Amino acid sequence: MATDDGDRGEAAKLGMAGSLARAFIRSRLTLLLVVASVALGILAVRITPREEEPQIVVPMVDVAVEMPGASAREIESQLTTPLERRLWGIPGVEYLYSTSLAGRALLTVRFKVNEPLEPSTATVRHELAAHPELLPAGALPPTVRELSIDDVPFLTLTLHGDQPPGVLRQLGEAVARHVAEVPDASQVHVVGGARRQVRVEPEPGRLQAAGVTLLELEQALRSADANLPAGAAVAGGRRSVLEADGLVRSASELRRLVVAEHAGHPIYLSDVAAVTDGPEPDPALTLFAARGSAGFEPAVTIALSKRTGANATALAKVVEQKVATLRGGLLPASVGLTVTRNYGETAGAKAQELIEHLLIATLSVITLILLAMGWRAAVVVGITVPVTLAMTLLLSYLLGYTLNRVTLFALIFSIGILVDDGIVVVENIHRHLHLPDRPKSLARTVVRAVDEVGNPTILATFAVIAAILPMAFVSGLMGPYMRPIPVGASLAMIFSLFVAFVVSPWASLRLFRSQAREQPAAPEAEHGQRREGKATRAYRRVMRTLLGKASARWAFLGLVLALFGAAVSLVALGVVKVKMLPFDNKSEFQVQLDLPAGTAQQDALAAGQRVARRLLQEPVVRDLSVYSGAAAPFTFVGLVRHSFLRQAPEQVDLQVNLVPKDERKEQSHAIATRLRPALEAITVPLGARMKIVEIPPGPPVLDTMVAEIYGPDTATRDGLAAQVREAFRSTPGLVDVDSSLNETAPRRRLVVDREKASLHGVAPATVARVLSMAGAGATLGSFHVEGAFSLVPVVLALSQARRAELDSLLRLEVPGLRGPVPLSELVRVETDREDRALFHKNLMPVSYVFADLAREIESPVYALSALDRKLDALERSSGIPIARFGLSLPLSTEHRSLKWDGEWHVTLEVFRDLGLAFAAVLVLIFIMVVGWFESFKVPWVILVPIPLSLIGIIPAHGLMGAFFTATSMIGFIAGAGIIVRNSIILVDFIEMKLR
Repeated sequence: MATDDGDRGEAAKLGMAGSLARAFIRSRLTLLLVVASVALGILAVRITPREEEPQIVVPMVDVAVEMPGASAREIESQLTTPLERRLWGIPGVEYLYSTSLAGRALLTVRFKVNEPLEPSTATVRHELAAHPELLPAGALPPTVRELSIDDVPFLTLTLHGDQPPGVLRQLGEAVARHVAEVPDASQVHVVGGARRQVRVEPEPGRLQAAGVTLLELEQALRSADANLPAGAAVAGGRRSVLEADGLVRSASELRRLVVAEHAGHPIYLSDVAAVTDGPEPDPALTLFAARGSAGFEPAVTIALSKRTGANATALAKVVEQKVATLRGGLLPASVGLTVTRNYGETAGAKAQELIEHLLIATLSVITLILLAMGWRAAVVVGITVPVTLAMTLLLSYLLGYTLNRVTLFALIFSIGILVDDGIVVVENIHRHLHLPDRPKSLARTVVRAVDEVGNPTILATFAVIAAILPMAFVSGLMGPYMRPIPVGASLAMIFSLFVAFVVSPWASLRLFRSQAREQPAAPEAEHGQRREGKATRAYRRVMRTLLGKASARWAFLGLVLALFGAAVSLVALGVVKVKMLPFDNKSEFQVQLDLPAGTAQQDALAAGQRVARRLLQEPVVRDLSVYSGAAAPFTFVGLVRHSFLRQAPEQVDLQVNLVPKDERKEQSHAIATRLRPALEAITVPLGARMKIVEIPPGPPVLDTMVAEIYGPDTATRDGLAAQVREAFRSTPGLVDVDSSLNETAPRRRLVVDREKASLHGVAPATVARVLSMAGAGATLGSFHVEGAFSLVPVVLALSQARRAELDSLLRLEVPGLRGPVPLSELVRVETDREDRALFHKNLMPVSYVFADLAREIESPVYALSALDRKLDALERSSGIPIARFGLSLPLSTEHRSLKWDGEWHVTLEVFRDLGLAFAAVLVLIFIMVVGWFESFKVPWVILVPIPLSLIGIIPAHGLMGAFFTATSMIGFIAGAGIIVRNSIILVDFIEMKLR
């Protein structure tokens, strides 16, 4: 485009902002850029995976090792400790937890945040494979399992009806097989129901009469099932494959199995044992009930997890459509199907809700501009804001972020600051249109207006980015939760700056043309020449008084400082309470019951049903599932707490689903808090420990309040842990108190009398093997059933009734030197209790005390204050100090010490890092302002208002009854950026006027 010499000279003087505006103000590429940005943003919204939670990479690897017959102490010293020392040396390991139990150990290796998952798991496997000498004799090969957020089932389907548990299990496995065919489905498993099983239950009296021992019966069963290739035969020019088929395919065939011979007559299996083909006798039980239903129905739950990065919302819809096609065929009408978890639906609803809020926020800003500056300026802002958001969404998708509550919050959070650039540019263009000496060309006027505010706007924008971006470096588990906020907002700010310099001038040229008509506007009366509004006149009067009278200035300063002190005192006085994150409003929670160790499964299930009936009386409860003998499908917090291991007979899980949020007034946390006393009235008399497990709004922890007790020996640790547990129980607001000191189940030990065994020529190992086989059962083979979804195991064990009678067990015989010998001759019965679990953290022995917070206290800050006072009293009474730690672990266990963990650890970590981020913000802004204004005084003028913003922030929290949380701190830091931004532009204009 041709220009005159004046234009060229003016162009040469333009800064970056003016040059960009001049290059794009008449370019057809600008329209293409606007359209392409919006289209790509819409595409990004449609194709970006939607999830409930942000993708958090915190590799956790479980290593499970069994060593039958070893006590917990032997496991700890011979198995756990050597493995711990080896695994602790792996680079990137942050925490190493271990649990030593009788006969087995579980080690959990937790790597630092954002360590790569697959290489971390591979390193653990390599270390174990490269050092087999770490496993003592008798230890079985270790099992390694990696854990990630994608292991959490995002969709659960519950089948329920009047059918027997065995039928429901077969239906569940059939449906699971079809669901697994869906692309992006990862793991599919069935919880509950009774698996099909062939039971061989020997009768001790018949075995004794037939002269057959259990070992002989076992050998006969093991050798009864075989299918081997037998080569090939060629005859008549044709080749035939030969196969030796000795498989047993039915219970009737198995009953005819010859197990021995007596007086020339065969002894069949049916002569000495009962053979049944049906559901397993002690299945994991699942019951389902909905509000208003007549009672509980047998059920099974199909739990589905997804691949990494898959769209949970879209995948859930595909799975539901797939299952719907099975109705009337595989799934009969008599079987109910209820979706008991759908994180895809909730993620989609949350994303939709936040997108609506994004639109509302955008429309609110546009409306405000309309009222303040007219419709033309509002249209310009209405063009620039969607373009900025669209470009941000696109880049967010390219960076691998998913659409979740955190990333969308980042966009809503940034709306208020990303419109500033466009507003400043449009307002200055509007002002220049009314200047008496503006150029005749509207385009030159617009470019000049943009260039005038360009440099301070750039500085102000980067000041806001400097205020926000340090939050991206928060460490620990909160880092991945918070990182999308500063990253997304910073990207949005950069795009908003580009759009303000490119799209705003382009749109202004077209929208303001009818107003300016390329002619100088009438002179704008300024500084008293034009009639001012009441607000402006009031502002002038106040500022003249403050600038002209020293007494007024000091009085105003005193008032501001008094208000600041009063605002801060609201936190000190507890009017505004501090917490890590505000409570979320979910549509589910779990109730976990731990009855006294040794409780029978049926009794535990009955207790769970009592709790369930009370819950079903609540109008806000939609439905619930009761799990006994198997853990409920776990959540993210359950993954960290290893809730999937809750399979003991005395443990019961209740998955409680609430009605949708728009159908109830109460928040989920308020519901759980209100119901707790009613449920405790049921569980406490039963001696049960109850926990109401809510899904936390932030990263999951072992519990809200965790006390880790360290000391030189077990007695010292457990003694202090017992005192801390009592302190927990006596502190108002601490609920669901639990510890690692719980009593174990009673045990009857069948001890082999080695002298008698030796006299009879029986090896102690033989006695132990027979007892294990008869009591615990032994899988000796399986039926090969065509069309079945899994093998049907053949299990040899005494019947439930026989196992309950110790005399029946001891009537079994083992072969001896002079014939069969009954076990009663070789063993004696001793009574004690099972070994208590022994815990380590980072190689140090530890005892735990856990609790949740509700009612009077709902923040760890105040609970710890009360507990510390009680620990101080303990120190005074015992005369022995108790060292206390927050973020770090004790250096040794030579002395008593306590480390506060759980949510408190995360709270300390987050506020420490946010405090450091805020300090970095102040330093960065100071340096930027000094560099721009060439003054050491101006930065102080700009920075002083930042803490004064607490005068409004803290009382607002008090009026709303809200906690001051990490998100509040984020808002405060972002507010600091906005204050600095406005101050920079204001000071720059003041200096320009003074010049």
